[in-house]
Amino acid sequence: MGKPLIYEIWEKPATSCVIAICSLIWFYIQKKGIGYSHVGLNYDTALEGHHWRIITSAFSHISILHLVFNMSALWSLGIIEQLGNLGLGVEYYLHYTMLLVVLSGLLVLGMYHILINKFRIDYFRRVTAVGYSCVVFGWMTILSTKQPSSKLELFGFLSLPISFAPFESLVFTSIIVPQASFIGHLSGIIVGYAIAWGVIHGMTNYWAVSMLGWIVLVFIFSLKKSGKYNFSFLKIESVEDSSLPSVRFLSSGNGRTLRMSASDGSRLHQVTFTSYFEMILLSWPCQ
Repeated sequence: MGKPLIYEIWEKPATSCVIAICSLIWFYIQKKGIGYSHVGLNYDTALEGHHWRIITSAFSHISILHLVFNMSALWSLGIIEQLGNLGLGVEYYLHYTMLLVVLSGLLVLGMYHILINKFRIDYFRRVTAVGYSCVVFGWMTILSTKQPSSKLELFGFLSLPISFAPFESLVFTSIIVPQASFIGHLSGIIVGYAIAWGVIHGMTNYWAVSMLGWIVLVFIFSLKKSGKYNFSFLKIESVEDSSLPSVRFLSSGNGRTLRMSASDGSRLHQVTFTSYFEMILLSWPCQ
């Protein structure tokens, strides 16, 4: 008899939170009738500045089968949180999950760019990717390298040797779910190997928090720029060069204004921070 579910959740806190978030987002998508075009990652929309889709596409699922497959695989991969003795563990899991989300999304767009512009395959302009599969395939790859003796449990009855799981699952999902993103899954595998082999390494709490801050900023700015959401506290204005916008945080109180100009003096950028953002910046540790 296996462990009670509550103990499994306690042993896999980060995995459990991700599964809860993805499930709640799926429920919201179904309730509001949201489709691929609203949250998915697409080449043309990325060119239009919808960079926020790298994040929303990763945590969104339209099909219940897609959600169940990804979350079932992710639950099995949650063993990574318990492998602190191998240099993994909860902290490692959180750090590199963030990297997998961002880097696999960027790699997908890079592959689309090459296929569209180099090989003239316009089909990929119409492809819209959603789902946590990139991250799942990335963790499959990392675990297959760090602990090749592990097993990947799917749906509670299907067991795959983890050493072959990334490529077995790549073929399996392509057959069972033909509309699944082969490019997305392959991107997750590539980033996973880069992390497992130490090509991408050195994530610490400091760098993780810094990266999270930049992700939040880019997410907010791209949402604002794309017109999908209106942040009343944020205003983006054009200056002399329309391709280089100034950024201003508006506040009713007093703030500190920082002016920066390019070396040729032809462009001027103004950033006004409210006392809240000023406090964060002044308290940030220097290294």
